[in-house]
Amino acid sequence: MSEQEELQNTQDDQSLKKEEEHHILPLRGMYENWFLDYASYVILERAVPAINDGLKPVQRRILHAMNRLDDGRFNKVANIIGHTMQFHPHGDASIGDALVQLGQKDLLIETQGNWGNTLTGDSSAAPRYIEARLSKFAKDVVFNPKTTEWKSSYDGRNKEPVTLPVKFPLLLAQGVEGIAVGLASKILPHNFIELIDASIRYLQGKDFKIIPDFHTGGMADFTRYNEGLRGGKVRVRARISQVDKKILTITEIPFTTTTTSLIDSIVSANDKGKIKIRKIDDNTAENVEIVIHLASNVSPDQTIDALYAFTNCEVSISPNNCVIFDGKPQFLPVSQILRNNTDHTVDLLRTELEIRLNELQEQWHNSLLEKLFIENRIYLKIEKCETWESVLDTIDKGLKPFKKQLKREVTKDDIIRLTEIRIKRISKYNSFKADDLIKSIEEEIEEVKNHLAHLIDYSINYYKQIKKKYRKGRERKTEIRNFDTISATQAAVANLKLYINYKEGFAGTSLRKDEFVTECSDIDDLIVFRQDGTLIVTKVAPKVFVGKNVLHIDVFKKNDDRTIYNLIYRDGGRGNYYIKRFPVKGITRDKEYNLTKGTKGTRVLYFTANPNGEAEVIKVNLRPKPRMKRTSFDFDFSELAIKGRGVKGNMLSKNPIKNILKREEGVSTLGARDIWYDDTVRRLNTGKRGEHLGAFKANDKILVILSSGVFKLIGYDLNTHFDDGMAHLQKYDPEKVVTAVFYDAELEKYYVKRFQVSEHYALNKKYKFIPETKGSKLLLFTLDYLPRIEIEIKSKKDNEIEYEVMPLADFIGVKSYRAKGKRLSNRDVKKVSLIDPLPYEPPDEEETEVLNEEFETEKDNGAEEVNVQEENVETEKEDTPKQKKKPPAEIKSEDDENNKGESQMELEF
Repeated sequence: MSEQEELQNTQDDQSLKKEEEHHILPLRGMYENWFLDYASYVILERAVPAINDGLKPVQRRILHAMNRLDDGRFNKVANIIGHTMQFHPHGDASIGDALVQLGQKDLLIETQGNWGNTLTGDSSAAPRYIEARLSKFAKDVVFNPKTTEWKSSYDGRNKEPVTLPVKFPLLLAQGVEGIAVGLASKILPHNFIELIDASIRYLQGKDFKIIPDFHTGGMADFTRYNEGLRGGKVRVRARISQVDKKILTITEIPFTTTTTSLIDSIVSANDKGKIKIRKIDDNTAENVEIVIHLASNVSPDQTIDALYAFTNCEVSISPNNCVIFDGKPQFLPVSQILRNNTDHTVDLLRTELEIRLNELQEQWHNSLLEKLFIENRIYLKIEKCETWESVLDTIDKGLKPFKKQLKREVTKDDIIRLTEIRIKRISKYNSFKADDLIKSIEEEIEEVKNHLAHLIDYSINYYKQIKKKYRKGRERKTEIRNFDTISATQAAVANLKLYINYKEGFAGTSLRKDEFVTECSDIDDLIVFRQDGTLIVTKVAPKVFVGKNVLHIDVFKKNDDRTIYNLIYRDGGRGNYYIKRFPVKGITRDKEYNLTKGTKGTRVLYFTANPNGEAEVIKVNLRPKPRMKRTSFDFDFSELAIKGRGVKGNMLSKNPIKNILKREEGVSTLGARDIWYDDTVRRLNTGKRGEHLGAFKANDKILVILSSGVFKLIGYDLNTHFDDGMAHLQKYDPEKVVTAVFYDAELEKYYVKRFQVSEHYALNKKYKFIPETKGSKLLLFTLDYLPRIEIEIKSKKDNEIEYEVMPLADFIGVKSYRAKGKRLSNRDVKKVSLIDPLPYEPPDEEETEVLNEEFETEKDNGAEEVNVQEENVETEKEDTPKQKKKPPAEIKSEDDENNKGESQMELEF
């Protein structure tokens, strides 16, 4: 190779190297530019909805394609997807998924075929098997080509809307969820009717408040909703009802869950020992029905709490309102979004009215121009014209005397339009019809101008019409509630057994060879008292050292002020003896507390744990010594005040004690327990929240009456769950008389009955006191002693309304809850209302004793007695004893000599 060729090759290599160096870009520049472009594209064109129409781009393109295809009939989803791909630069799968989600919201799209089930999580059928079309609501609210702003599609072949002219807060009605690059949007759906009402209130200048509503129903606590901004939280719960002691049913599930995921979480909690269930059945079809069969000896109320605490029966949703506003993503509260949507709706209505006004004015102008052209026979003047320009000039000159009647100038296009009128139309022209047409146009113009002058009133009426037309079936589904915080330790099922080895000082759930203590759960805490007067609380574990010389070990209940500990200890090796009573409430885990003065050599001589504050009587035996007069004495713990655990206590004795014996079992010194009912969370409490039910002792009960015509007696456990249909509850009083007015659907008559609730009825068992016939319903009830009602009766002769006041205590006596009752009236009863009762004074004790003596005498003289048997109306059916028929006024029920219950008496009509 020559030197010249080598030089040429060297130059080529250098130039190639320079070109390569010229095309090298640093990674930093690529990231800053390309990634930012990608992130902006995903945010603006894929994941985040626009504030005005509430739609993502793919949703907007789907609706636009469906509008172009719309002919009133259903279209195959596959066909809709294909048409949408003209506007959407992505695959058919994303379009199909977005279309199915729109259809499942049941607002803009009518569906046909298997579109899946949002309750069970079942997917839809393939696009070739299902069909869709725009709903009437979508046609009325979403589309108007005259007010739509257009842009070119991604390939420039078609036009697509920038945003659709939606005249409704669609974004808040449907809700949306999208994940972009660097941010996410999660807007919860709201109630259709409530959104319209809020928009109307905003236009009226009033305050408004909107909160989410979920199609899955359930119950939700929106106290921390924070108008949908970041940091807010919504707690949603399933609706769980108790069928009986062994069966629970879930009829509504939380938003974002399905029956499948919910059942999986319940099974998982059962496997972990958080709850105890025997089996679970999913009977969901059109409506949710999950049946949970409980294990034996499991509390239904505790299981409901555990379901909320450990499963997806309660979920927390964190909203994040992110929308495209002014061309960029912004975080706005729901109130601001609604105001913006309402203002945008008003602007669109104004634009539509202005467009309509221009159209009417043009129509009026053309109609009048045509009338002048034909009536004044201007068309005859063009017969001699030889050129097109002369024809136009001749018509223009012919119209010149009449131009003052017009509201704008006559243009060349107007004249050309006149030349296009056919001879047939001119020959059949009717001047009177033309005048009527012009008059109707003028009236409509005045109407449109009036709407523009009163635009806010027009907008309010628009919202009212939308509400009236489409409100059916869109009532609120999610119940607004305030939830209390469920303690996991109280809700957890005791699925483990606790053992202790006193000799080595170990306790735990794995020490099965040692002494059994109690049942517990893996999230419980243990409280341990030692003989040296120390106390420690530690978590349940398979094996944990709790110390030697353990006096007492049990599951610790935080903030328990009912469990009282009685303690006697000697201060040091030779000190005095002290006695104290105390509860243990809040405490730090694994910290050792001293219950004595802390002197070295202190020893506990006597200790008892009393779950209900019992105070026993003890006998203290002293060691005899010279000149001692008494070697023993009794002490009643009830004479000792309950104080904090840190006090040293009262001095019991200075003399050495030989031993201490329990002389008498104790009774509670805490007295009755005041109970309140908080209607906002539907729970009992001792914190003075809500309605005070009274002071409850050990055997006291609560009477609950349901709107379905059922009553039951329950205890006053703070974990009790109350039925959704609860109409009344109060502390049970066996002397109270329940008066109920109900409608019997079988006989189509109104009846009344009065009965007392026996204290012998089983707890938590439902007793129905109205007929089982479908359509029968409880109208009203009262526990007043002398109730009165007002009956509205329609007269048969003159159809006039009459009113009658009826004292029910005189109208019917007290019978069994199973008695049929007495018909209110043989006439046509239209309405029954409860009015103020008559004054009542309870009888004195002396009068009551006299009445009781007379009653006992009557029984001894052989008064007729009726053998009756208590019965649960839901599970048992017994025949009533046969008796001789008497007139209704003479039928009476008397107590059975065996005191077995109440008799069932039916009045003969």
